[in-house]
Amino acid sequence: MKSHIVHDSEPITLLGAGCFGDDALTSALSIGPILVAADGGAKLALEKGHMPQAVIGDFDSLDVDSRAVIPENRLHYIPEQETTDFEKCLTRISAPLILGVGFAGARLDHELAALNALVRHPHKRCVLIGADDITFLAPPDIKLNLPDGSRLSLFPFGRVNGTSGGLRWPIKGLKFAPDGRIGTSNEVIAPLTLRFDAPKMLMLLPRQALGEVAETLAALPETWPAP
Repeated sequence: MKSHIVHDSEPITLLGAGCFGDDALTSALSIGPILVAADGGAKLALEKGHMPQAVIGDFDSLDVDSRAVIPENRLHYIPEQETTDFEKCLTRISAPLILGVGFAGARLDHELAALNALVRHPHKRCVLIGADDITFLAPPDIKLNLPDGSRLSLFPFGRVNGTSGGLRWPIKGLKFAPDGRIGTSNEVIAPLTLRFDAPKMLMLLPRQALGEVAETLAALPETWPAP
């Protein structure tokens, strides 16, 4: 069990060094005003006028100028090379929800690594915010009030089964797997309820659903247990 570096009772925004729009960061900070940077994300934070509360990573992409203006006690060097900077942060932040910006939409290998980390740490509640979509690991049970017609995609990172209410194409009886059945481009037609039997399903929704998703995930009484 890794020791936590950042603790808070409210959601936290985590900024990476990938592509993101100002509106994505603004949306995240409106929900989680405390900002943590993953390595080179610190430079982007400073450029946007934000001093990160903590910078976590192996510092291979933290430039000298940024490092010079960030207080030393906010720099947390993690030298191991077994995990990405995103995973280093994910496992060292204690908060009801983490809002990840700058981890989706740039390099595909980095984005896939971030998705992999969500699945390998299912007890962490984290929403990745991209240009058009948000992505998160589905909890055991979730209920969302989304506009009718909202696009919802389900992508399994392992074998997983589920049940649904409020989807145009129900998922009961489907055996999902990354090399088999997937669930892209479903549609919400009523209040949404989903239940899954394993922490292996990623949910993808339009960015407009961020507020509803963040409020729902942060308030869940429980999620998947730690591995």
